[in-house]
Amino acid sequence: MKEQIRVLVKLQHFDTETVRIKSTLNDVSKKLENLDSSLKEIEQTIKDQESVLNELTKEYRDYESDVKMNLAKNKSCQEKLRSVKTNKEYQSMLKEIEAVKAENSSIEDKMIECLDRMDETEDIIAKKKDEYLQFSDYIKSEKENIEHEAGINKKTLDELDMDRKNVSGLIDSQLFKKYLVIKEQQGGLAVVPVKDAVCHGCNVNLPPQLYNELFRYASLKFCPNCHRIIYLKE
Repeated sequence: MKEQIRVLVKLQHFDTETVRIKSTLNDVSKKLENLDSSLKEIEQTIKDQESVLNELTKEYRDYESDVKMNLAKNKSCQEKLRSVKTNKEYQSMLKEIEAVKAENSSIEDKMIECLDRMDETEDIIAKKKDEYLQFSDYIKSEKENIEHEAGINKKTLDELDMDRKNVSGLIDSQLFKKYLVIKEQQGGLAVVPVKDAVCHGCNVNLPPQLYNELFRYASLKFCPNCHRIIYLKE
């Protein structure tokens, strides 16, 4: 029975490792998707900021156009000013000229503000593009590491499968069926060690008589609490 228990312990190890590696492999595509998603977020930020810059550039050109139009209007008023005949017309024309100058002054303030915002936006774009390049290199390296690790895990999985088949052939058929039933019932963990009279499957103390019987390896023993197969951890 001692040899059968040793084989069961090996089988449990192979099955536990298989579950762990399969879980790791299942996470590979998610990890790769998360990396791509992070890169796309930076791309989107760059696009959004470029769109903002285009709008600001258009806004600035509109202001430029307004200033030119007002300058032309001001020039026209200055020419008309020379030909006015009454003081009332003269004062009216002066007011119009001053109004145009005031409007241009306000527009020029907006142009300066617009230029400042354009500079800030260009700064953000430049930094994000630099971040994109650096992150692209990081992602490339990270993907290579993930794929390399996945390759190793797949190879290990194949080896575990082969080892499991070899070990399964060494176990009594009824014992193997019992193992499979308990494994299904106990979330994949059918065989657990006992140390200092404590079951490592449920952390419950075993009765003294049962604990002493483990030393004899006379028959298969089960934890009275979690019902897993138990063995003495040497």
